[in-house]
Amino acid sequence: MHFPEALSLKSGASIHDYHLAFETYGELNADRSNAILVCHALNASHHVAGSYEGQPKSEGWWDNMIGPGKAVDTNKFFVIGVNNLGSCFGSTGPMHMNPDTGKVYGADFPVMTVEDWVNAQARLLDRLGITQLAAVLGGSLGGMQALSWTLQHPDRMRHAVVVASAPCLSAENIAFNEVARRAIVTDPDFHGGHFYEHRVVPKRGLRIARMIGHITYLSDDVMNQKFGRQLREGMDLKYSTQDVEFQIESYLRYQGDKFSDYFDANTYLLITRALDYFDPAKADGGDLTQSLAKAKAKFMLVSFTTDWRFSPARSREIVKALLDNRRTVSYAEIDAPHGHDAFLLDDARYMGVMRSYFENIASELNTAPATKEAA
Repeated sequence: MHFPEALSLKSGASIHDYHLAFETYGELNADRSNAILVCHALNASHHVAGSYEGQPKSEGWWDNMIGPGKAVDTNKFFVIGVNNLGSCFGSTGPMHMNPDTGKVYGADFPVMTVEDWVNAQARLLDRLGITQLAAVLGGSLGGMQALSWTLQHPDRMRHAVVVASAPCLSAENIAFNEVARRAIVTDPDFHGGHFYEHRVVPKRGLRIARMIGHITYLSDDVMNQKFGRQLREGMDLKYSTQDVEFQIESYLRYQGDKFSDYFDANTYLLITRALDYFDPAKADGGDLTQSLAKAKAKFMLVSFTTDWRFSPARSREIVKALLDNRRTVSYAEIDAPHGHDAFLLDDARYMGVMRSYFENIASELNTAPATKEAA
């Protein structure tokens, strides 16, 4: 969808003549009350569920969660996935043309924040004729967007489902992001962010950034279980400082190579910066309870015991602030071994919690079929 009008950004800049890529699943009911917005994390997109016809391995990134008969049942809900501005999966981003200069944005693409993405999503909903959402759902960075929705547009949603997220990043998390960004910007092929005109890609930096990130998404238990100290098949120690000998090294190299083939370097910088900047309590002197007093939605929060990047303690901060404000909140802390990646996986207890919560949301709805005009 094209938006010619300017969107004012938190930085003081603005962007106009931009596009948002989105997908919808299910049908909007007659009173438009069954819409659920799904917010994506760092390297995901608007393609949250289903597969593209004729394209093998094209499942949506949350296909195990969303679809007919699944926890977020598209027989009951109208689900909307939006690709955020600055991403590299269809919405306007650094690789697109700046209408003011006629040149590719590159490093000149404006810095985005979680709040900017939420306001852009709200504009899309305006165009779709949806005044209030049944729920906003997101994991990790997507959970930050769901939380921000409750503060920026408190009357436009009834439920917020925040999974494996936090009210702000810790210093350690910001540090991991900075190391990954430095890997990218110091790649000789980065060219100050204007690598497009040089017809190169800073793949070395992207590979390292992904390897760093991937280490933080997995738990120590999972790494030991999957790889341990095993050497690559058929290999003996070479006593080399440069050869790939351990299976975990091979796995990380593979993940880095794959990532560098499809993800945009400037997008990585933009999205990790948005993660760093998110801190809704800052305006209230760091008082999260005071900040969340603005929220009117009912909340569901989920965390995972082995997630050290977005630990359960961070979710409990949000829970406490909501309870201090006497808001309705449910909280599930899932004992799962998978680390941060657990929010994308098929843990039976996790899926059971999500299914139960969304069934309760569905029970609130008038689920009459939508007319063609309403859809």
